Amino acid sequence: MSQKMSIGVISDTHGLLRPEAFSALQGSDHILHAGDVGDPQILEDLRQIASVTAIRGNIDRSGPCAQLPAIEIVELGGLSIYMLHDRNDIDLDPASAGIAAVISGHSHQPAINRHKGVLYFNPGSAGPRRFSLPVSVGFLDIEDGKIEPRLITLG
Repeated sequence: MSQKMSIGVISDTHGLLRPEAFSALQGSDHILHAGDVGDPQILEDLRQIASVTAIRGNIDRSGPCAQLPAIEIVELGGLSIYMLHDRNDIDLDPASAGIAAVISGHSHQPAINRHKGVLYFNPGSAGPRRFSLPVSVGFLDIEDGKIEPRLITLG
């Protein structure tokens, strides 16, 4: 039997959950927040859509989101997904560890890369606009053990 999932991926909200980001994530089977949450109410709001797995980012080290884990490994659609805020802080070889995807944020720059069969995905920033970088969220579509990333630019 085929497992099909659509996983919403959001990062760097910095205390702002834009209505267009909330709308874009509708229909997600699960939501991953890759840190710099800024306000725990954002996670509560996202839980109205689907269950949420969230990690802390550098702005969450103190304050109301400090209790979030720095890294998380979740099993979704039969695949292991490794979450950390800053991709530069990775402390393992995802390919050797059987990780299908590494989700990160921090840079505010959306990115999709594959290395040694592992997907590296940064949905960009969904919070306050920084410089000329886009406001965006992402999706991971998982079916039959395959993972396909999508980016959605909100503005």
